[in-house]
Amino acid sequence: MKRIVLATAAVLAIATAVLYYGAPSLFKEPLLALNRSLSGLEEKTIDAALHQIHYLDSGPPESPADPGGDGTPVVLLHGIFAEKDHWVDFARPLTDTYRVIAPDLPGFGESARHENLPYDYAAHVTRLGAFLDTMGIQRAHLAGNSMGGTIAALYAAEHPERVASVAFIGAPHGIRSPQHSTMDRLIDAGQRPLVAHDATAFDAMMTLVFEKRPFLPYPILFATEQEALRNAASNTRLWDAQLKDRYLLDEHLSNLQQHSTLALWGTGDRVFDLSGTQRLQRVLPQAHVEMLPGIGHLPMMEAPGDTADRYAKFLGALKPGTGIPTQK
Repeated sequence: MKRIVLATAAVLAIATAVLYYGAPSLFKEPLLALNRSLSGLEEKTIDAALHQIHYLDSGPPESPADPGGDGTPVVLLHGIFAEKDHWVDFARPLTDTYRVIAPDLPGFGESARHENLPYDYAAHVTRLGAFLDTMGIQRAHLAGNSMGGTIAALYAAEHPERVASVAFIGAPHGIRSPQHSTMDRLIDAGQRPLVAHDATAFDAMMTLVFEKRPFLPYPILFATEQEALRNAASNTRLWDAQLKDRYLLDEHLSNLQQHSTLALWGTGDRVFDLSGTQRLQRVLPQAHVEMLPGIGHLPMMEAPGDTADRYAKFLGALKPGTGIPTQK
């Protein structure tokens, strides 16, 4: 009997492994749901700005310890061709203290994308406002990576009364850095390095954005690659729309002078060169800038625990209810 049980278990293990690699789509949603639950996040949808928007929401914490004292939520904004689940591990240490919300921005992830609508920065900023309005959020801590960081900054510049703080979790897009990055050189050579048309280009993109590739379960990695290849033509349109605003943030950085601002920038970032911090610190001397040694463009995935801890310390240093740093 023992041999039969062991043999059965072995067969089941082999069958599961075959399905895991042979039919990875069967495992994608269960893996995502498990990881979200570990961070106290639940997927929801809402209609706003002519889009159905999928988002993750932790809901109010049971024992809120928000240093702001007003229950101000944290809204996490992903970069171009990224999505809400890139924030899940980063959010895990935060959800006991803050309400954390991570949307798939319109045009990305599971949220709707309409071929007849624009997805440039002006449209993103307007849609972020519509999303917050529909959610009933009057004021939020905005944190974003790459494109998401730029959307956060532009929204804060237009609506300062609705933003408690701005954080760049990884370099934001649109700062004119003294030194060109690897991606800058590829763009100048006429390439679109974040648009993948085949498996080789997808792997090159992964090498570009990560200094230390995080572990991604095969079904998640496979689904990400297939989506990138399937959307290559549409992604080209979105890429070109964003490229016309290549240095847009550089023009608006000074409008953040009244905001508490954090920048966590990987020293191994090949997308936006580390020298961009010089420009940021010159224009925003009040900004708190930290270098992340050996980290690339997506620190919330490469080092989620450490990055979240740094962000939590930034939030904890704000004066209650003001979004202003306490005096040291």
